[in-house]
Amino acid sequence: MDGGQRHRVPLLTDAARRRADRARQIADLLRRQVMERHFDSGHLPLETALAREFGTSRNTIRDALDLIREEGLIDRCPGVGTTVAGEKYPHGLHRLLGLAETLREHGEVANEVRTMGLIRPPAAVSARLRLPAGEPVVYVERLRRLNGLPLSLDLTYLVRELGEPLFQADLTRNDIFVLLERIAGQPLGTAELTVEAVNADAHTAAVLDAARGAALLMVERLAHLSDGRPVDLEFIRFRGDRITMSGHLRRTGDAPASPGPAGPAGEEDR
Repeated sequence: MDGGQRHRVPLLTDAARRRADRARQIADLLRRQVMERHFDSGHLPLETALAREFGTSRNTIRDALDLIREEGLIDRCPGVGTTVAGEKYPHGLHRLLGLAETLREHGEVANEVRTMGLIRPPAAVSARLRLPAGEPVVYVERLRRLNGLPLSLDLTYLVRELGEPLFQADLTRNDIFVLLERIAGQPLGTAELTVEAVNADAHTAAVLDAARGAALLMVERLAHLSDGRPVDLEFIRFRGDRITMSGHLRRTGDAPASPGPAGPAGEEDR
């Protein structure tokens, strides 16, 4: 402001921006519409209609559509148009729930136990679970499918007293969280997690039926019983083209201390 008069900021026009920047901006909005099933018919509007909606050129719209096509969310066919090809399933981060509980509205979760046994864990695992060095833990590796399609590869370390009874349990159709609470006689309380983007190595890609180098969401989570004892440490690799994570955040008056390697968390899959 100068002399009580408001400074007028000019509108940012397409001419002042690179086409790639505009396409990325539009792709972000179209991606959200696809994931929220905004296009009931399964068909996206024509390029001309999208160009009018976003106030840009058809070339920019084509570039934006190409971006989400490369993500596997849409198909583009001459004479057919642009159609929704894939679906990302919403995974909340507000509560501590099992995967089947989280995605119950989207289909059936089935688990394939690839490996399960008693091992002497690396020191890093013992430290996270607060166990004496060399104390055995139960190791479980599972491929998790939603409606028959590979969704995640889970590597889990469980404290022995709660993990050993799982050898007699049905892990094919049950979340481990539910089983742990039955065995422990108390509910799970809190969890700490980190989420990062990684590329699929050759082995993981083969298990998840994904391309080598495909984008994955890597989740590391440590779950505690309600009494505060850590009992479940896991490393989960989600197919990035089949899951989206979201949460609700609230800004408070007090600035929190910076979290450690794994900050407090909410809902995750077990």
